[in-house]
Amino acid sequence: MEVTLKGYAQTPAPDSGLEYLSVDEITQRMERFQLSAVALVQHLLHRIEALDKQGPAISAIIELNPDALAIAESLDQERQRGHVRGPLHGIPVLLKDNIDTSDQMQTSAGSLAMVGQPAPKDAFIVQQLRAAGAVILGKTNLSEWAGFREPGIPEGWSSRGGQTKNPHVLSVTPLGSSSGSGAAVAAGFAPLAVGTETAGSIIAPASINGVVGLKPTVGLLSRSGIVPVSHKVDTPGPMARTVREAALLLNAMTGSDDAEPVKQPFAIRDVDYTALLLPNALAGRRIGYPVKFDTTSEAAQSDPQFSRALEVMQAAGATLIPVDINDPESQTPEEVDKAFSMGIKRHLPEYLATRTGLAIQSLDDLLQYNERSPGAEGYGQATLSAASNVDFNEHTYNELWQKIQSENAAVIDDLLVAHQLDALVLDVGSPGLNVIPLAGYPGIMIPSGVGDDGVPTSLLFFGARWSEATLLALAYGYEQASKARLTPAFKP
Repeated sequence: MEVTLKGYAQTPAPDSGLEYLSVDEITQRMERFQLSAVALVQHLLHRIEALDKQGPAISAIIELNPDALAIAESLDQERQRGHVRGPLHGIPVLLKDNIDTSDQMQTSAGSLAMVGQPAPKDAFIVQQLRAAGAVILGKTNLSEWAGFREPGIPEGWSSRGGQTKNPHVLSVTPLGSSSGSGAAVAAGFAPLAVGTETAGSIIAPASINGVVGLKPTVGLLSRSGIVPVSHKVDTPGPMARTVREAALLLNAMTGSDDAEPVKQPFAIRDVDYTALLLPNALAGRRIGYPVKFDTTSEAAQSDPQFSRALEVMQAAGATLIPVDINDPESQTPEEVDKAFSMGIKRHLPEYLATRTGLAIQSLDDLLQYNERSPGAEGYGQATLSAASNVDFNEHTYNELWQKIQSENAAVIDDLLVAHQLDALVLDVGSPGLNVIPLAGYPGIMIPSGVGDDGVPTSLLFFGARWSEATLLALAYGYEQASKARLTPAFKP
């Protein structure tokens, strides 16, 4: 379907370079009527066909929205009438395939067992995006069941979507579970995408696909209408090419949802997350970093990009403080696995009860379906089986998560207080990455360069609960000083 509109420049050719325009650049062209949402959507659909389905076959897109062009045309007509909803008016956005949309698309968490009647209602964050004027372009692939089907399955694989590839180096893992969202943004399939995270599922794929990934404080964004693992730690979050674009997407998705169990403090309601994005945002800030980069040359040799990033921050006026960042000593992997298993057993049935017209209605139905139809690769489902078999008790569940979250939160809070820090920064090879999601605290992954193998490198800013505005500012200051983002080369 090709659509043209009166008053707009001719539909650009597929090689016109629109795929890497920033949201602000797109908006400026739209304001001058040099670019329509229809033309942009058409261009991205051509690019997806050429690179996601053919050529390098990234397989980041699990499904395209058949209504996308019609939505874009309607938004263009609104703009022609002088009505602009906001900074995302006419901007294409991709959604991870565990986020409900009440349209013609599936919401399947990558599972063939979930293909059937679409969800009856948009997720709350999708309602917010539509109200903001975003064009829901399609759904992205993911590690099936957000990585909670079977430990041995390659990250970025689902029975419905196949294997997502890393657009920088096709043979390298895209990591998960928001692999499709990270790869799609990197590959220029859409300027913005939404991922979800339970334990690293936004920040990990962002790190290796060379994009910005923001994992918000649990409860900042509504979880209504999102396939759950555990409401204690699940969260959606923005994935974008720049910090400002992540902030714009975050702005659009926030809002008060009565169904969200976590209630936000009054002080952060209606915050504009772009307000503190200033080039000198690092000046005068105290930032903690892993002590090994201060005391050993081995650390610097293992991640020279992180060492250079520290130099960039210091040159931009930040005061850097070496600290020890470690997982809580009393926490065991078995304890965390049990907490996740209990979460699936507790929350997945509630979600399935909102869906009709599917082949499954329960966790047991899912296990039986996967036994009959494991997919061509024949992967197992040990994680789902463990969830089915775990002894569940509501008091035990809440008590276990209270212990895990408080211990991990204390790691961050104690460092911030002891060293009077504004935030902390971490390389992706050090202990401590799990502390952020298990605490329910925010973190933002941002590109720091590229390794000798052509794979992007990244670093993570993180800090106190509800500190997204500060973290985005620090990341923006670093981004402006480093200019470390790169466009993928689609190497074999």
